[in-house]
Amino acid sequence: MTDTTTDTITDKAPAPRIPRTPLTVLGTGAMGTALVRAWLAAGHPVTVWNRTPARAEALAADGATVAASAAEAVAASRLVIACLLDDASVGEALDGADLSGRDLVNLTTGTPAQGRARAAWAKERGARFLDGGIMAVPPMIGDAGTGGYVFYSGSPALFEEHRDTLAVPAGTRYVGEDAGFAALHDVALLSAMSGMFAGITHAFALIGPEDIAPKDFAPLLVSWLAAMTGSAHLAADQLESGDYGKDVVSNLAMQVAGNATLLRTAEEQGVSPELLTPYMALMERWLAEGHGEEDTTGMVELLGLRRGKKES
Repeated sequence: MTDTTTDTITDKAPAPRIPRTPLTVLGTGAMGTALVRAWLAAGHPVTVWNRTPARAEALAADGATVAASAAEAVAASRLVIACLLDDASVGEALDGADLSGRDLVNLTTGTPAQGRARAAWAKERGARFLDGGIMAVPPMIGDAGTGGYVFYSGSPALFEEHRDTLAVPAGTRYVGEDAGFAALHDVALLSAMSGMFAGITHAFALIGPEDIAPKDFAPLLVSWLAAMTGSAHLAADQLESGDYGKDVVSNLAMQVAGNATLLRTAEEQGVSPELLTPYMALMERWLAEGHGEEDTTGMVELLGLRRGKKES
């Protein structure tokens, strides 16, 4: 039998390169630099500016275009990302820049009120606006496996148009049209983290004088805190229903009574209770108002709230 099979060589044209959205990044500190490098690695043309030129120029080797001024950087791209020191720095950097037709995404840490005010400021200058709250540290940027993400709030049209670009450095979570909501979510989570860190600090201080290795104690601390964080779901249910006695496991009266042991142990160990006493004082106030059979969730009201809504 004669083999009539022949090899056919086909010249295939290279796959067309998908165009990437050009963008400008104002601010090349640790976080700004991480953001820029993530976008560059994904093929986005990036123009950068920094108040200290040397920090921006260091990114030129990675392929970034360095602008001589913030106004020049803004003019280079429709999508403008601000990642600066604070809200005042954003106003100063963009003073004199033409924002008409621009999409301004502010990833500078700020407050909800600052986010809303900056949104109105941007609108007056002809720009669409998103505020952002970064839930990550620089080493997490550009690595999807770390779980880092950014809260966004403000213009829904802007978010939808640039969703894919914004998702390059970290995950995206849009939390509403109210421009203050990104900062509010950001600060609420950071505040919870601060309370957790206070507890961790106090716990390590308690074992400090003893022959207990911190590295042996740490896994116990982590597993215990992880188990307790699930209580946030119950607290949310209680807040939404207004029933602070719903599914109570350890009521307020019991917890206040137990505080005496925590305080006495701190005294015996020579540890200041100052990280615990403000929270304990709130517990005692809420107990005095007759809520001993309830959970501690109702203490939210002592902080100026009534079932999730601001007092009138």
